[in-house]
Amino acid sequence: MAIVAGEITNIFVLLLENRSFDHMLGFTGITGTDAVTGGATKVEGLSGEERNSHRGAWHYVRSPFQEPIPVDPAHEFLDVLEQLCGTQAVYAPGKNYPKIKNSGFVSDYAHSHTKHEGNATRDFGQIMHGFTAEQLPVLNALARNFAVCDGWHASLPGPTFPNRLFAMGASSAGLDHSPATADLLTWETFDGFVFPHGSIFDALKGQYGEECWRIYAGSRFPLVSALKGINLTDIRGVDHLADDLRAGAYPYRFTWIEPDYGDMVFGTFRGGTSQHAMDNVAGGEKLIKQVYEAIRNSPLWESSLLIVTWDEHGGFYDHVAPGTVSAPADTRVGSKYNKYGFTFRQLGVRVPAVVVSPRIARGTIDHRLYDHSSIPKTIEMAFGLKSLTQRDAAANSAGALLTLPAARNDTPETLPQPAPTGELVLTPTQSGEESVDSGNLPLFLHVAMRHELAISHPDQKQAILGRVQAIKTRAQAAQYMAEIKERTA
Repeated sequence: MAIVAGEITNIFVLLLENRSFDHMLGFTGITGTDAVTGGATKVEGLSGEERNSHRGAWHYVRSPFQEPIPVDPAHEFLDVLEQLCGTQAVYAPGKNYPKIKNSGFVSDYAHSHTKHEGNATRDFGQIMHGFTAEQLPVLNALARNFAVCDGWHASLPGPTFPNRLFAMGASSAGLDHSPATADLLTWETFDGFVFPHGSIFDALKGQYGEECWRIYAGSRFPLVSALKGINLTDIRGVDHLADDLRAGAYPYRFTWIEPDYGDMVFGTFRGGTSQHAMDNVAGGEKLIKQVYEAIRNSPLWESSLLIVTWDEHGGFYDHVAPGTVSAPADTRVGSKYNKYGFTFRQLGVRVPAVVVSPRIARGTIDHRLYDHSSIPKTIEMAFGLKSLTQRDAAANSAGALLTLPAARNDTPETLPQPAPTGELVLTPTQSGEESVDSGNLPLFLHVAMRHELAISHPDQKQAILGRVQAIKTRAQAAQYMAEIKERTA
């Protein structure tokens, strides 16, 4: 039974950071009811025998995972290629992805260690380790009370931003890597990132008008505000969510929620709620609990759907080989964003995903295939919108999980408290003199620039662009972003 118009009035999406399914839920042994057959089943998790080899030594999966991890696991396009296909793998532009064996996670993590030798331990096998259910009580409570999807994959075998774009537009417009600052300024300048067929925000606005979606964020610079059409005034602090929902008059069909990314400038990511690998999971567990309880205890609960997932695997091991899907078919291979000539027919690594609604039977386990384009697909099915690309046209909708004829009355009003964790020390992994052009920092700079443009006179555009183009170091980026944060407070 799929969503039909009127059954669901509000869809919420919380997209966290950089964790694989096996890393978060592979050791939980969750059992329940198959979403398709109705029979007894269990999640596709770990047996304990899964392993990777590096320099003649075997590294097995095991739990519990011990935080913190000393070095950020790499997850750029070529890193994921090695993780999935091994050290000798080569991707030929415009061709099929090499054979996937899930054999290179340890070797690629060892390479990450060599880049940051001063911070490294020698436990390369840590990338194979996973959490116990007791370490993640919030996530496990949702998974056991509603639906857990163990076939949800990142939309491409690559980094954060293009995967987040798929959640917003069923495409990354050909982007297959993390762009540098100069790329962003050359490609988009003032207007923001543009999808060839528009975003899901554009589609909703085109059909329903201005007040049809809302954005909540844990920090001043959410990545969604890199998109064209997303303005500073569209974003509210996530701490307002519960009060806004309780107020009753909430006209927004779709609500996008981003975490606080913590210290993204100097590469520690500490102090945030995103669950980035360099931070601990407690902040993200707290955010999941906050979002769920805000929706659960609001007048909208019985007609709401919440999707909680992670943008990509962050370099952590998963044993399931990703399959192939339809390409979005909205850009050509070799376009300005397409550094590696990726065709977008290959999915990325599995990520955790839970789907929450009182119309979902308790203990549902869904083995069907999903990727982040299932987010716009679910919204399209609920609100009568056309597909944005060929990817979401072919994707499964999470609305198929809404099989109950009426809302359940046994859903928890509150979730457990996050498990206690050791305090992490903010030890920068990048110096102030290092280049801004790595990871997602260029994106956060781009977002800060767009915020400055929003509060400045139009004739200041060229001066602002020139100022951002002149930022070369992380220390300069930190100074600029602190200034814009204060001016937009």
